[in-house]
Amino acid sequence: MIHLLASDNPIHHIIDQKVPWIHGSLSMHMITLVVAGLIGMAVLLWAAAAIKTGKEDLGTDRHLTRGRFAQLIEVISMYLIENAIRPILGADTRRFLPFLLSLFFFILTCNLLGLVPTLDLQHAVTGLNSPDDRWMLFGGTATANLAVTLGLALISFVAIQYQGFRSLGVKGWASHLTGGAPLYLLPIMLPVELLGLFIKPVALAIRLFANMVAGHTLMAVLASFGTMAYASTMNWVTSGSISLISIIAAIPISFLELFVAFLQAFIFMFLTTVFIGQMTHHHEEHEEHDESHAPEGALAH
Repeated sequence: MIHLLASDNPIHHIIDQKVPWIHGSLSMHMITLVVAGLIGMAVLLWAAAAIKTGKEDLGTDRHLTRGRFAQLIEVISMYLIENAIRPILGADTRRFLPFLLSLFFFILTCNLLGLVPTLDLQHAVTGLNSPDDRWMLFGGTATANLAVTLGLALISFVAIQYQGFRSLGVKGWASHLTGGAPLYLLPIMLPVELLGLFIKPVALAIRLFANMVAGHTLMAVLASFGTMAYASTMNWVTSGSISLISIIAAIPISFLELFVAFLQAFIFMFLTTVFIGQMTHHHEEHEEHDESHAPEGALAH
C-alpha cells in the first residue's frame, strides 16, 4: 500500500499520462482541464444565483448574498474588480471583466484540484491486487503542465493584441512598437519590441508552470521519505517515525501550497490585465497633456 501512495519518482504526480482505455489521444491533464472547467462553471453559476437580488417579498434581505461560500466568491470578485482590474483598465473594465475573472477562477480551480490526491486515490483503489492493474481517469495539477500554461498564455496574448488593435488601430499599434524612439534606433527597437510581444505571455506561462511544479515536487519528496526509509532499513519503527515527521512538515507546506494556488492565479490574471492596459489608448492622459500645453487665454475661456 505504501508503494501505491508514494512513488520512487517524486514528479510522477506532475507528469501527464495517457489514458489509453478511453482514447489513445486523450491524456490525464486533458480530462482534468474539462473537469476543472465544469466544476468552475457549476460553482460560479451557483454563486451567481445566490448573489443576485432575490424576490421582493424578502424585503431588504433580497439584496443580501445567501450562503457563506457565495459571499466568499463575491468578496474575492469585488476585490479583483475594484483593486486590480478597474484601476488599470478604467472604461474598458466591463469589456474584459468576464474574460479576466474566468481566467482567474479557472486557473484557481486547476491549482486547487492539484492539491486533492485524486490520482493516489485512483491508484490505491484500482491497484490493490497488483501495481500493474492501476489506472487513472483524471488528477494531478494541469497547470504544472507547460503545454497547458502556454495555451492559457496564448489566450492572453490574443486578448492583449485584440485590445491593441481595437484601441490604438493598426497605425497606433505599429507606433507602439517603436516606443517613441527616433528613427535611427528603429533597427534595435523593433526586434526588441516584437520579441517582447511574445516574451510577456511566455513569461506568464513559465511562472505559473514553475511554481506549480516546484510546490508539488516538494510535497512529493516529503511524502516519499517514509517509503525510502523503509526500503533502506526494512524497519517499520524507523520508517514510521520518519513518515510522522514528514507528515508534520507537510502540513505547513500544504497551507503554503494553498496560498500559492491563489497567488499564482491572481498574478496570471493581474499581469494579463496590466499588459492589456499597456495596449490601451488613455484618453485622459492625452487630455491632460493638451491642457498643459494650451495657451493661458484658452484655459481661461
